[in-house]
Amino acid sequence: MTTTDLPLPSWPVGGGLCGELVRRFDWSRTSLGPIQDWPANLRIKVNSLVNSPIPQVLMWGPDHVMIYNDSYIEIAGNYHPRALGGTVPDIWPEIWDFNRAVLERGMRGEVQAFREQPMVLNRNGQPEDVIFDLFYTPIYGESGVGVDGVLCTVLDITGTVRARDALAESRAELYHLSDALPILVAFLDKSLVFRFANQCYLEVFGVTHEQVIGKRIEDILGAGQAAQTQDMLDRALLGETVNVDAVVHLPGDRPRHLEMRCLPRRSRDDRIDGVYMILIDIEDRKLTENRLRDSNNRFHAAVEAIHSVLWTNSPDGRMEGEQRGWAALTGQDFDAYQGYGWADAVHPDDRAPTIQEWRQALAAQSTFEWEHRLRCADGEYRIFRIRAVPTRDDAGRISEWVGVHTDITEQRLTEAQLQAQAEDLQRQIAHRERAEDQLRRLNETLEARVADEIEQHRKTEQALHRSQKMESMGQLTGGVAHDFNNLLQVIAGSLQMLAKDCDGNARASQRVENALSAVARGAKLASQLLAFGRRQPLEPRVIQPARLVTEMDDLLRRSLGEAVEVQVIVPQGLWNICVDRAQLESALLNLAINARDAMDGPGQLTIEMANKRLDEIYALAAGDVSAGDYVMLAVTDTGCGMTPEVLERIFDPFYSTKPEGRGTGLGMSMVYGFVKQSGGHVSVYSEPNEGTTVRIYLPRSDSDEDTDAPLFDGPIVGGTETILVVEDDEAVRATVVDLLESLGYEVLTARDAQAGLAVVESGLHIDVLFTDVVMPGGLSSRDMARRAQQILPGLGVLFTSGYTENSIVHGGRLDPGVELLSKPYPRETLARRLRHVIANARQARQAADAERASEPRRDADPAGDRPVSILLVEDNALIRADTAIMLEEMGYTVTQAGKAAPALSSLEGQAFDLLLTDLGLPDMNGNDLAQRAVDIRPGLAVVYATGDSTLPAACPPQTVLLCKPYGEDDLRAAVRQALSQVG
Repeated sequence: MTTTDLPLPSWPVGGGLCGELVRRFDWSRTSLGPIQDWPANLRIKVNSLVNSPIPQVLMWGPDHVMIYNDSYIEIAGNYHPRALGGTVPDIWPEIWDFNRAVLERGMRGEVQAFREQPMVLNRNGQPEDVIFDLFYTPIYGESGVGVDGVLCTVLDITGTVRARDALAESRAELYHLSDALPILVAFLDKSLVFRFANQCYLEVFGVTHEQVIGKRIEDILGAGQAAQTQDMLDRALLGETVNVDAVVHLPGDRPRHLEMRCLPRRSRDDRIDGVYMILIDIEDRKLTENRLRDSNNRFHAAVEAIHSVLWTNSPDGRMEGEQRGWAALTGQDFDAYQGYGWADAVHPDDRAPTIQEWRQALAAQSTFEWEHRLRCADGEYRIFRIRAVPTRDDAGRISEWVGVHTDITEQRLTEAQLQAQAEDLQRQIAHRERAEDQLRRLNETLEARVADEIEQHRKTEQALHRSQKMESMGQLTGGVAHDFNNLLQVIAGSLQMLAKDCDGNARASQRVENALSAVARGAKLASQLLAFGRRQPLEPRVIQPARLVTEMDDLLRRSLGEAVEVQVIVPQGLWNICVDRAQLESALLNLAINARDAMDGPGQLTIEMANKRLDEIYALAAGDVSAGDYVMLAVTDTGCGMTPEVLERIFDPFYSTKPEGRGTGLGMSMVYGFVKQSGGHVSVYSEPNEGTTVRIYLPRSDSDEDTDAPLFDGPIVGGTETILVVEDDEAVRATVVDLLESLGYEVLTARDAQAGLAVVESGLHIDVLFTDVVMPGGLSSRDMARRAQQILPGLGVLFTSGYTENSIVHGGRLDPGVELLSKPYPRETLARRLRHVIANARQARQAADAERASEPRRDADPAGDRPVSILLVEDNALIRADTAIMLEEMGYTVTQAGKAAPALSSLEGQAFDLLLTDLGLPDMNGNDLAQRAVDIRPGLAVVYATGDSTLPAACPPQTVLLCKPYGEDDLRAAVRQALSQVG
């Protein structure tokens, strides 16, 4: 056995966590190769590195594979443990430019050091500023010729540098603060040599910074004053805080009263290493004290000269000592007024409030001002004004209270008499002024009020007339659109069937295509009529109007041409609205095109949006809107404007001021109908030759914005199911039958709802009821459908109409669960909608059957050591609940979601083994959801539950198809197949 065949000891030896990671790591996947094949120099260096207490990382080989020790883990942050065995450019992309240059020099044998190197790292998921000391040492190969790797020693000094900078900044701030103080501050060391003096110190003594620092006290104050100050400084050096008032002679022999304070400064070890000298100018205070003394003298003289009584109290508010003035006023003897005995002379009703206010003044140490009735020596009560102020000693403590009682009885009696007379006079004047004002207002406003009432009545009549006119025209246009759509459906269906017979005849096919284009234009015209009549079924969704306008920018500019300058004004925080997005886009485009035609050449179009609060006053004046929060969308042009006569008819259908052939006259009618059907309001302001502004107000929505759902564009598929067609128009019924039979369906027909219900009750097998909404007779199509589904549970129902009534649409919106196909419709749309209705009906029927099962069955389907976790995404609540029950009875763990958005959130935070999703989700195509899910969770099994018979293009390769309707056995087989494909 050779040396290499002997079993190697555990290596590297020790090394803590990183040493263990090195021993366990599969190095054969790196350029270093298996650990047992490493060269001696690498093994020696790695063994030394992992046992080093200093953060170190070894970058080996041309691709710079990283090996580091436990101390380096904190440097690596969240990159650990992925960084061990990784390459420098992969692990540290944010500093690769720096590392590349360093490693190039290091591989050439250069020893490098970088002190206080700033860097920005993303090691913890976000940019982080750090400061390192870096030392790079080349590691030579065993031959000593080439460099095999570079060893980096990293010292994180971010905290140290920042602390040092903070200390410097704090010291500078302290210096700035001391310069801003209106006092003199200096610092002398133990030798009593100046080491610091603030700006105020320099200015007062008229010296510069250079003339002070390094000098002694006598150099600044002179020998005489220095001797007086020397004693204070010596005492401070012994640990005493010294504070004296002194007269200091400033330059120019100016005497000045200063308060001098000397405070010892202690080091961290409690040694005194110098003295702070603080000088405070008290010249003004001395002058104030002198003035106060003089004022007190004058006060005592004044008290003697007026009819008042002076008294004093102790700091706690008690009367102490002899009070001659008080005794003479109240007749109380010495013992009676001591302490709080003085209060016995106060009137009983005033006594408690007086004591309460007196104690509050004592607590606040503020001036006491009060009035009360006092019993005098003759036994009568008189009114006195009291004012007492505290006097303080040099320490600021209250030494006593000095008060004065002044008799104001005659003054108060006179004031009371005058006040009573003034109040009586004021009442008489106010009464007369009110009477005169009421008479004046009545005369002034009588005519205006009559005019306002007449004008308001006129406006109400106009609003009622306008509303009745628009409603009548809406009913008329809605009925016309209904018949028109029926005609279009017959024409369109016949043309589509004819197109199949024209295959190979290019000329005939072109003519059919031209005819179908005319049908499409007619359908658009009918749609505009329905929009004006507020009879179109809306599909409102919560949208952000600012985003809609931004996405329409290219379309608007192409439609308006280069001659029109477009300006869009969008504020921050624009509210969401809940409207039919396609109808809003059409309305905005109509307004823009009208504006372009009005400008007829160069001009400016401004689209402005804003959050608006319409108050009760505006709502009352408008007459057709409720008060509340709205999003305002205004379109303003610089065109020819409109006269009042044109403005009055702007919303009338087929009314247009454009030349013949340039418009249908339905654009503004459609805008009006859409906005009113959406619960909004329209206002128009225009002046001839000044332009026009159209403002649309749409109700605010507090809900989050809905995500756009992708359109399904799969292949056209027919079927062999039986469909009952209920249509009162014979031509339309015949056309629909031809279309359905061309798709392979068995077709039954009925001419009205009563006949359709009779077919259902006959017992014939029916898969889908395809019925017009508007039906003659006493039985509505909605009631027929409801009774049919009671007879045939699980029956699919698809409504169709060119005009909607309130039977399936309320507030302009389809009732929940209603499927509507608007006339005229192409063959492709009919085919796709039928497959959708049939698939969902079968799945719902199967879910209902399973729910009625008397006893649940449980078929354990173990998957390894833990239950298989399945994410189920299905928007139909009944299908979702039934499928979840079947999966749980098979032993699986199920998490449910009705949309793609919550499903993606679950995938981000939880591990799943399999995704089972429908393709027709409300906020995202199921195929797109699966692709994103596989990106988040590679190796995820995928099952599509759909009514389609084939998998869509670009689906994940491991996808398994589960066709609706499916049973428990189908579901179990699909899940097992999907798990086996990724297992």
